[in-house]
Amino acid sequence: MQLDVAVVGGGPAGLCLASALADAGLEVAVLERQPLLALAEPADDGREIALTRASRERLERLGVWSRIDPGYIHPLRAARVMDGRGKRPMEIEAPGRGVLGHLVSNAQILRAAFDAASARPGVQIVNHADVQDIAVEGNGVRLHCAGELSLRVRLAVAADSRFSAMRRLLGIGARMRDFGRSMLVCRMAHEQPHRQEAWEWFGYGQTLALLPLWEGQSSVVLTLPHHLAQAMQDLPPDEFARAMQERFEHRLGAMHLLGERHLYPLVGTYARRFVATRCALVGDAAVGMHPVTAHGFNFGLQSAETLASHLRAARQSGRDIGSPHVLAAYEQAHRRATAPLYLATGLIASLYTDDRPPARLLRGALIGAARRLPPFRQLVAAHLMRHARIG
Repeated sequence: MQLDVAVVGGGPAGLCLASALADAGLEVAVLERQPLLALAEPADDGREIALTRASRERLERLGVWSRIDPGYIHPLRAARVMDGRGKRPMEIEAPGRGVLGHLVSNAQILRAAFDAASARPGVQIVNHADVQDIAVEGNGVRLHCAGELSLRVRLAVAADSRFSAMRRLLGIGARMRDFGRSMLVCRMAHEQPHRQEAWEWFGYGQTLALLPLWEGQSSVVLTLPHHLAQAMQDLPPDEFARAMQERFEHRLGAMHLLGERHLYPLVGTYARRFVATRCALVGDAAVGMHPVTAHGFNFGLQSAETLASHLRAARQSGRDIGSPHVLAAYEQAHRRATAPLYLATGLIASLYTDDRPPARLLRGALIGAARRLPPFRQLVAAHLMRHARIG
């Protein structure tokens, strides 16, 4: 099999990249370890993604947005940031009574991205494809998968998660930061209305997030040291609901668990390089963000669009899409877009998970100062509308 590009990883970022490349006239194969049904009818993994206006526009251009059931798209109209037991949060609203973004489950996005990619003649989706080796061959690379599958392409792209096996095959290291905590994610019903407002609550010893879904229902994210998060996951549903009511200080009234609970380790990654010979990294394989500043999946979409635009320009001008010049331009653009925010996110996460008295005073002062500066809140809101992810 010989094509233009192989995208290793059939998650939303990889599938959106495949669609964008096919629209640029390139022949693409998506190599995914999982069976076809895992992409066509993905299981709910508990994650809710807040898509900004820019990301929504990207999905619209790719024909992904129209494939998402409107009943599963939830407007996000405001955000509230709280520290400890402080009674006066920082509140962020969209300018002109608009929306900061739209919450959509990861499973809904994956299903729509798969449908959009599958509809393109220039995309082949190959399942049960576990890449074991990659070798440069002249003006191309050859990927060998477990079994007998082998294909030669002009460019290979890793889109296989922040723990990317493809990145390791390429010999690209990553700065990995294990925050020593895990996120417990679930949906809950509650008595009090959420008003389409997201909460980020930095408590002492825990972080709580509330992501508004249908009226009376929200996605809840509880971040704790792993052993405590595991203990919460193991509680019977009724005990878990009562424990969550206590953690939310009964601000949402009575709460009830809806569906399964999911536990995820909290690890940030930043690849030391985004490119290698005839290879590139996109999505979480390049940058895996801590969710506290809400940028991860939108960065994944942005990386796919940035790479696709460079490859489209190269193809239109008759240049080699896998040339060092083309890949270097992509790497520089994506590094400029992500490096400052990745570093800032690490600093914020460190500050707001540090319960020592000096850190408590500093973070309370920062929220208080931000609350008293309307231009700052407006700047944050505008930035969220362009770039953010929550969840």
